[in-house]
Amino acid sequence: MIGCDCAVCRSPDPRDQRLRSSIYLETPECAWVVDTGTDFRTQALRERIRRLDAVVFTHSHTDHIMGFDDLRRFGAIRGSMPVYAAAETMADLRRVFRFAFEAENPFPGYLKPEPHIVDGPFELGATTITPLPVPHGHATVNGYLFSRDGVKLLAYLSDCSEVPEASAAQIAGVKALVIDALRPKPHPTHLSVDQALAVAERVRPEMTYFTHIAHELAHAAEADLPPHARMAYDGLKLEL
Repeated sequence: MIGCDCAVCRSPDPRDQRLRSSIYLETPECAWVVDTGTDFRTQALRERIRRLDAVVFTHSHTDHIMGFDDLRRFGAIRGSMPVYAAAETMADLRRVFRFAFEAENPFPGYLKPEPHIVDGPFELGATTITPLPVPHGHATVNGYLFSRDGVKLLAYLSDCSEVPEASAAQIAGVKALVIDALRPKPHPTHLSVDQALAVAERVRPEMTYFTHIAHELAHAAEADLPPHARMAYDGLKLEL
């Protein structure tokens, strides 16, 4: 947090040094990122990402889209960049990054988005991606379920203030649940730690990982979590 001297902001634990929430997924067929936040360039350089075949968006808040133009490097490698988002999110991307979407003759190396509206499950390679509508305060945003060969591998719910029964049922028994857990006390647009744990009790994943964590919550708080729950941290890698 800019200008903050709290215990977490001064923590020597590198896991307390957090950039914006995002995930990068790689399969034998292709690789994609969910959201391009303000720190996307820094994250891509840190993780030495060399391949990106698509980008999937949860919603259009600035902390999830403002690294969009840094997709140009990957677009230059492959010629264009498939972009998947709900209609409202896509409309915001088109407005904010009009220079990319409406360029008739972009210079070599510039970003050429290929828009794909998400209104149901779709596939990237052999992975089925199912949108999971969830409330984020007064807005509705998409989480996503990633499945292969009918196996529910990963559910990603980075920004939500609750998880409706329909979405919870879709991800029941998932191997890994990555879920919003902003801080210990309630928040109007995000889940608290207790609320996130309550969702995990309903979903019954093999493992739960908290994300979108604010500076009111130190990584050391993981010691107080149930055995099936962990605090995610920047650079965490899972093999599923």
